[in-house]
Amino acid sequence: MQKKPLRIALFTGLYSPFLTGVSVAVHQRVHWLLEQGHEVFLIHPQINNKYPQQVGNRPMSGIEELKSFPNFSSYAFPTEPLIFYKSLPQPLNYRHWSDTKLLEKFQPDIIIVEEAAQMRGLYSMFLQGYGKPVGVDYAKRTKTPIISVFHTDIVAYIRYYFGNILFGFIRPIIPLLVKQFSSAYDLNIFSSREQLSKYQKLKCQQGEYVPYQGINCDKFHPRNICYDPIPKDKRPTILFVGRITAEKNVTQLLDAYPLIAAQIPDVHLVIVGSGPLDQEIQRRAQKFPHGVTIWGESHGTELLGWFARADVFINPSVTENFCTTNNEALASGTPVVAVIAPSTAEQVMVGDNGFLAEPNNPQDFADKIITILANPELKAKLSQQARPSILEFDWSVCSQKFEDRLYQLVGIPQKVDSIS
Repeated sequence: MQKKPLRIALFTGLYSPFLTGVSVAVHQRVHWLLEQGHEVFLIHPQINNKYPQQVGNRPMSGIEELKSFPNFSSYAFPTEPLIFYKSLPQPLNYRHWSDTKLLEKFQPDIIIVEEAAQMRGLYSMFLQGYGKPVGVDYAKRTKTPIISVFHTDIVAYIRYYFGNILFGFIRPIIPLLVKQFSSAYDLNIFSSREQLSKYQKLKCQQGEYVPYQGINCDKFHPRNICYDPIPKDKRPTILFVGRITAEKNVTQLLDAYPLIAAQIPDVHLVIVGSGPLDQEIQRRAQKFPHGVTIWGESHGTELLGWFARADVFINPSVTENFCTTNNEALASGTPVVAVIAPSTAEQVMVGDNGFLAEPNNPQDFADKIITILANPELKAKLSQQARPSILEFDWSVCSQKFEDRLYQLVGIPQKVDSIS
């Protein structure tokens, strides 16, 4: 018996070299689908000279890695930087390129649109973006199933970018926008039950929980301590990995640090990543020249080493939707202290693999970190239980569930008799 391969058109608003958790997840998903024998047509953002130079220099796996598959094809749609964040791409308007023409040529069995809200323009409140639901015209005309994949908390992002005052003016129309947007797709999937619940309250239509957001648990592993980036440094290390942006609440790490250092004098805070707030973070870190390290971006075995080397992984963001880096830390055997967000309670089990803190409360955040670092037996217990707690979200397990759902939507048998 063998699977009947599908023809899958996959649109994504983020992809290499635009380095985000979404980009990495999309790449892993496409790679896995290709390995299963499916034909994948990836429609992804194009990079140009309008973006910061470091964007194009990131050593992230991308198109070149996929070209070895004969069942892979791609198209790079024209983009311009997001007004509020120059390292993120926005598709040019549909007058500049046609999703329908691309689909007519490929004739997919199913259409997947990842970060559909971003592609249409919700991040910029329609000031930028494609301007209409991606893939929907073709899907309706040909009765092809089409799904939208929610990676991020779009409403929370808009709030951070616009600020509380302006967001207060648009808040009443948010449910209308969510309803209008989500109703265009046959299914809108979320990797977090809490995120699904939040958006259903905001009138999301056809919403469903599918645990599609996995990580490679063989890649992220405690044994990566052999790649320790600072092997001679024996200080207890608290680690953040992510984009240095407002919605990630990175500045709160520097609010919490002196509170932690008052109880754990030799504690070392390492911030890995880059983004619009780089200069502010570096300026504030100068107050703690011996205790805070702004590492910048990290890749490959060095990044694996950071996850395994850390004593506690910390995440102050309230906008996460089943955060990838939380899972990567846990798979590496590192306890997590995260603030309560739409998905963190589904990742962090209090007292088993970490702790949850009150959002926007540096003191409570610091107290939870101190609790771990000041209690070696507790830390050892959390570390031991961290990896087993996340194995059900290994990439292969999540990908299989995602593929099963695709077959259900297409409505054809998953298995066909092999020809002998």
